[in-house]
Amino acid sequence: MVSLIPLDPALHSEALQQVYSLTPGYWEMYHLPGAPAGQAGRDLAAVQEEAGRTALGILLPNQPGNPAAGAQLIGLLDFRTHWPEQGTVYVGMVMVAEPFQRQGAASAAWGLLEEWLAGQAGVGLARLTVEQFNLSALRFFQQLGFELTGESRRTKSGQRLVRLLVMEKAIGHMKREI
Repeated sequence: MVSLIPLDPALHSEALQQVYSLTPGYWEMYHLPGAPAGQAGRDLAAVQEEAGRTALGILLPNQPGNPAAGAQLIGLLDFRTHWPEQGTVYVGMVMVAEPFQRQGAASAAWGLLEEWLAGQAGVGLARLTVEQFNLSALRFFQQLGFELTGESRRTKSGQRLVRLLVMEKAIGHMKREI
């Protein structure tokens, strides 16, 4: 169904900006009328500046079963491996353009990433934060097996403080040990 590719600012900024523009609900949560111009380029440049941080594009084939038909970028996985400590991945974002949401693409993309993280990347724990008001993201990550840790922190978003709820999930070999 889906595949993942590393995103490069020189090659993928426009396509990622299109994903951002097709996700107005995300920007509305932050009281923005839409994706800020050039946001994708800034985000992809920031990824390159942080050690261990990766941005993967979520691709959907234009014609399933026909690789010659190409694929379209429909989403983003942004994460940092072995941070804040060895063996942990911090997930910064899982985003799928609204026309492709609730069709299994994000879950399938996470499945591919989780398999790689547990195997080749040597990661045993995934952590992330979700804004307390983002109920659909909370439900999505709970369906993937993430659990609330009871930890939270506040961060400033524009003129207001936002509470971030910490979630985590054991992956790979750690799953069997628990």
